[in-house]
Amino acid sequence: MTDRDTRMHAFVAGTDWAGAQIALLAGDASNRRYMRVAGPRAVVLMDAPPEKGEDVRPFVAVTQLLRARGLSAPEIIARDEDGGFLLLEDLGDDLYARVAATADETTLYAAAVDLLGDLEGRGTEGLAPYDLSTILREARLLTDWYLTGAGRACDAARIVAFEAAVARALLPHLSTRAVVLRDYHAENLIWLPDRDGVGRVGLLDYQDALAGHPAYDLVSLLEDARRDTTEEMREAMIRRHLARSGADEREFRAAYAAWGAQRNIKILGIFARLWLRDGKSSYLDLMPRVWDHLQRDLAHPDLAELRAWIERQVPAPEADLRETLRAAR
Repeated sequence: MTDRDTRMHAFVAGTDWAGAQIALLAGDASNRRYMRVAGPRAVVLMDAPPEKGEDVRPFVAVTQLLRARGLSAPEIIARDEDGGFLLLEDLGDDLYARVAATADETTLYAAAVDLLGDLEGRGTEGLAPYDLSTILREARLLTDWYLTGAGRACDAARIVAFEAAVARALLPHLSTRAVVLRDYHAENLIWLPDRDGVGRVGLLDYQDALAGHPAYDLVSLLEDARRDTTEEMREAMIRRHLARSGADEREFRAAYAAWGAQRNIKILGIFARLWLRDGKSSYLDLMPRVWDHLQRDLAHPDLAELRAWIERQVPAPEADLRETLRAAR
């Protein structure tokens, strides 16, 4: 048993679940682990080691914000913020990614789209803005990890041109009117059909939330890196959001494309980093879907400059390029 495991068991021993069986539930792209703890009722233990750069305080703060709005973020039952342990309400195993194959997909996604209305225009207290410096820092993941790993490292002039194109694409669409959860997709949403309204959507993995544009989370939902959505589904959900929000259609669709391009550029870099730095190879095989999303976003006429840079400098993640990335580690 590692020292970390010893501290984890000591934390659980101080709760009503002392002595209960603990079983690994899942890991994620970070250094966090999740365990299911048996006992008076099943609960989930989050293990977020501070010594590996994790911090549970943002998760706690966003959880409080979401639950104050009546949304189905898990109740925090016990916490050791300094130690990096939380005991959470168990929302179950019915991830959207699992139940969408047998449930009515339209019902699931409509509920998730409707929830985005509760994240907009009701305050973003305590959240940092999704500002241009953050956007550019995330965009550099493409050049730092994807292009470098593929043997296409950019010189300073090309990086300056890239960042200028990203900035011009996103500057018209900066906003702080919505709570942006940032990883709002089928692996982080749990279907809770016994609850009412948007409470049927259980929420996970939102500790990196920022105050930003409402288009971002809709992109995250509909341009999922891990599962396909149809063109018909995407269009129906965009129209549903437009109808419910009253947003100007042209501005919102332009924002959707711009934030979609930014998100998918970032994800290509993150997936390359997860392999090159962390040895998580499965993310490489998700790259072609992310690339397809990026091409769809870049087709918007407002993104001509960014599209031209990507076409000149960024190779598609075809099988041979992914093999180059594999060999780069």
